[in-house]
Amino acid sequence: MSGELSRLKPPAGANRERKHKGRGIASGNGKTAGRGMKGQAARKSGQVRPGFEGGQMPMQRRLPKRGFKNIHGKEFAEVRVLHLNRFEDGAVVDVAALKEAGLAKKLADGIKVIGNAAVERKLTVRVHRISKGAREQIEAKGGTVELIPDRKKFVRPDSRKARRDAKLGRVSA
Repeated sequence: MSGELSRLKPPAGANRERKHKGRGIASGNGKTAGRGMKGQAARKSGQVRPGFEGGQMPMQRRLPKRGFKNIHGKEFAEVRVLHLNRFEDGAVVDVAALKEAGLAKKLADGIKVIGNAAVERKLTVRVHRISKGAREQIEAKGGTVELIPDRKKFVRPDSRKARRDAKLGRVSA
């Protein structure tokens, strides 16, 4: 075993020597050292930043901005009511059950049940959000819907808001 490890070496062509530039005409990379003749790219500090178009208004400034990404927005994995029919009668459908069934692959900030297709079984559904139509369909078959509350936002005990609430005798949310 130790003999094999001592003979390890990288595959041919994996480690290449650095090109020596500007070392005479015979080297093949002499004189201009692969930079061409004249111009900005031939100069010592001639490299321009990415997106620079030679002073022309660059593409990222010519095109209009569209929309925005809400950094405080919540993204829910959506599950259709129609797919809840694969669970047995009287089953508890929660986050773990949906994940195990492969219905909620991408768990973002929770699960939302959507749609208004007919539910064939009586189910107890525990999710973070549910549409009005989905709730009606589940409850029409005698099932129940329990919403999982969102996590409360953490407030540092030494924050200004916490100190103010303590001074006024309030319980901070």
